[in-house]
Amino acid sequence: MNDPAREVMSWQDLGAGSRKLAELAHRDGYRPDIVLAIARGGLLVGGAVGYALGVKNTFSMNVEFYTGVDERLEMPMLLPPVPDLVDFGEQKVLIADDVADTGATLALVKEFCEGKVAEVRCAVLYEKSRSTVACQYVWRRTDRWIVFPWSDRAPVGEELVETG
Repeated sequence: MNDPAREVMSWQDLGAGSRKLAELAHRDGYRPDIVLAIARGGLLVGGAVGYALGVKNTFSMNVEFYTGVDERLEMPMLLPPVPDLVDFGEQKVLIADDVADTGATLALVKEFCEGKVAEVRCAVLYEKSRSTVACQYVWRRTDRWIVFPWSDRAPVGEELVETG
C-alpha cells in the first residue's frame, strides 16, 4: 500500500543517499577529518559516508529527542558517553544524521562542537522545510513522515510477543 503521507526509504536508498552525501561534500571541497554520527539514525549514514570519503576517524553522539512516531521530548538531550573534543581545534567535522526534522538535534550537536573544532558542517539524508538548521549536504527534501528501513518494524522483543 502506497501512503502519500509517508516517504519510504529502502536499504538500497541508504547506500545511494549516503554515497551522494559524500560526493556532495567532496565536490564542495570539504575534507572532514572526523565524521560525527548522531545515534541512532545517523549511525549507518555516518559509517557509510565515512567509508565513501575515506575518513577513518569516526565518533558518535547519543541524542534523545524522539519518543515515538512524531512524538518528541520538549528539547533534545545529550546522552553519555559524550565525545571529548579536546585537542581537536584544527579538525574539520562532518555531522551525519538521517533527518533534519525540526533541526533541534543537529543544532544541539553543532553547538556542542563549535569552538572546539575548526569547522562543522552537516550531512543528512532528508531535510524538512521546518528545520532550523540548513544542512550543507542533503540527499532529499521532504515534509512527509519518513519510514526508514532500520525502524520500519517493531523491536524484535515486541514482535515476538505479538506473534507468540
